[in-house]
Amino acid sequence: MTDTDKIFLEQSARYMTMSLDRITLCLDKLDTSQIWFKPNQNTNSIGNLVLHLCGNICQYILSGLGEVEDKRDRESEFSLGSRVSKEELVSNIKSTIEASCETILSVENQLLFKEFKLQGFTMTGLEAILHVTEHLSYHTGQIALLTKLARDEDLGFYKGLDLNKKNK
Repeated sequence: MTDTDKIFLEQSARYMTMSLDRITLCLDKLDTSQIWFKPNQNTNSIGNLVLHLCGNICQYILSGLGEVEDKRDRESEFSLGSRVSKEELVSNIKSTIEASCETILSVENQLLFKEFKLQGFTMTGLEAILHVTEHLSYHTGQIALLTKLARDEDLGFYKGLDLNKKNK
């Protein structure tokens, strides 16, 4: 494995962990009704987004690269409501991302370039990792926005950092 491949895997796991931290911070700030609130019929609740992320990550990383059985039920990710507790959501997203990071960090070089059939798409292991990292980040942003709307407060993701610094 090249140093570049190793760095890619490490950074992917780092960004996934950062998203996990942000999602759990949001969930900690919300009550059950806020977690399952849907602004309208064309949006998902935070709870549904968390279930969806668990399903997607399991399908692409744990089943795809980790070669465990694919047990994803995508429809239920969007239909289950408040029957899933906040504690279950936190536990599921933590265990899913932690197991996926372990899988990513243990990927052998040949799996990065091997083609997989994932959710009907053909892609390499590298593409699967990139997809999951990007998809997780995308929905983490939605979860953060819905949390800000529910709480009317800054979430402090960049607290203590000067984001006005210029590039040198």
